[in-house]
Amino acid sequence: MTTIPSPGLGTSGNDNAEQCAETVRTALEIGYRHLDTAQMYDNEAAVGDGVAASEVPREDVFLVTKVLPSNLAPEDVRETTEASLDRLGVDTVDLLYVHWPMKAYDAEATLPVFDELYDEGRAENVAVSNFTTDLLAEAREILDAPVVANQVEMHPLLPQDDLLSFCRERDITVVAYSPLMQGEAGDMDALADIADDRDTTPEAVSLAWLRQRDGVVPIPKATGEDHLRANFETPTLSAEEVARIDAIEERERLIDPDDAAWN
Repeated sequence: MTTIPSPGLGTSGNDNAEQCAETVRTALEIGYRHLDTAQMYDNEAAVGDGVAASEVPREDVFLVTKVLPSNLAPEDVRETTEASLDRLGVDTVDLLYVHWPMKAYDAEATLPVFDELYDEGRAENVAVSNFTTDLLAEAREILDAPVVANQVEMHPLLPQDDLLSFCRERDITVVAYSPLMQGEAGDMDALADIADDRDTTPEAVSLAWLRQRDGVVPIPKATGEDHLRANFETPTLSAEEVARIDAIEERERLIDPDDAAWN
């Protein structure tokens, strides 16, 4: 089973090239070893610049990108992946995702190209993002390469318990995006109370809860060094605190694919 470093650094929205490169360099200096980007984010070149500027050897960095949904036709997967590698300044990525199973995605046509890139060493691992259990099962049937991860929205308002159980049973890591709940963590009494007890923030509590879930790797976004360190150095929650968060009944999905940047 492929080990994916935790936490990762999410870079969605960090499209200022200079700032993004410096964020990546600083994150690697702090100790991050998992960098998440995508064709959609328009920052692959900046992420690559940050890796190149760092003193951390490339082989120690788990570098990830995702193929845009409109680029998932077979003839486009290879061409756009090669372009991603060029922008990143690398010969291979450690993980290549199907970003969303929509637009040009056709499992029977799209996934064999991911197998080819895996066999050629252009992608050390392949994965999917925003897949349901049914779509995951279909992908596993078609792909020869292991599906090592499914990147989905996950946080205390969307724990994805059934999906997580499915993935655990099949050695698929769940990579959690929006782990800090886009500013909503402070509105949740359970997180706020635990944060007050520990003299930390509700966001840190949310992230700590995810990091303690077996088979989950969160990828919080941050730019400034203080926030990068806070996300990397989260507290260890007690079993009672974890249970209080598990008991939250409210459910909310924060990311709507219909509102995504490719529409």
